[in-house]
Amino acid sequence: MDVTEGAVREICTDAVFERGERYLAENRILDIHRVDATVAAVVSGSRQYDVRVDLEADGFDPWCDCPYDGPEACKHVVAVLLRCADDCPPDEGDRLDAALKAADADDLRDFLRETLATDAAVRERFFTRFGESSTQSVDDLRAAINRQFEETNPDYFVVFEPIDFSEWFDLASEYLDQGRYASAAAVYRALVESLDDNMERVDGAYDHFSQRFTRALDGYVDCVAAEDVDAEEVADAVAFLEDRATSGTSLLSEHFERAAMELEETFTEWRDN
Repeated sequence: MDVTEGAVREICTDAVFERGERYLAENRILDIHRVDATVAAVVSGSRQYDVRVDLEADGFDPWCDCPYDGPEACKHVVAVLLRCADDCPPDEGDRLDAALKAADADDLRDFLRETLATDAAVRERFFTRFGESSTQSVDDLRAAINRQFEETNPDYFVVFEPIDFSEWFDLASEYLDQGRYASAAAVYRALVESLDDNMERVDGAYDHFSQRFTRALDGYVDCVAAEDVDAEEVADAVAFLEDRATSGTSLLSEHFERAAMELEETFTEWRDN
């Protein structure tokens, strides 16, 4: 969609739009670049925040790791979109393609292997994209997600800032694109378990964590209820959800109860038909 002031106003409140305008005028965008339709930027606020928008998506599909928990887009996203409306950064897609084409195959392979060796999330997505089986169990995935909570505020138990879980949702999407629902379900379940286990330490950005939990829980239910529904797998999933409803964080118990009921109803409808 076209990046215009009017289009930006449609995805934020008037107050947030004004703050975004001010941030742009104050030159708070520290870094911005574009590859194809994806724009990534760093915006200075109380700290530096990462922002991503998709210029071709409906509503620009905005993402920011700030603690904003109000309706619609935050001021950092607004500032970036207004910058794009006024002076969109050049598309580096062709430059990237040219560099990839010119790169020596062995050098490129070495670079990729070094990256994969040090980044577990990228490594898992690589295995997924090129048809390898998942190398991580729910326990492994949950442990990696738990480390994000530990690393966010290592000196304190409490987590004040939002955590970027996009690498895990991206991984689940990779599996879904290949029709690998069981693998995607494992990722979603690990997110659900980790968020449930760590929700009591969250003190701020509640809307951020609540939205990610709901997204992961819905994704898990959808994957379990997807193709080739198996009665035993559904029963195990329902038991997991019902157990979490009683043993997990109390503020999430209703969500687990709803998910268990929804999954049972979906399976009953499928079986009866």
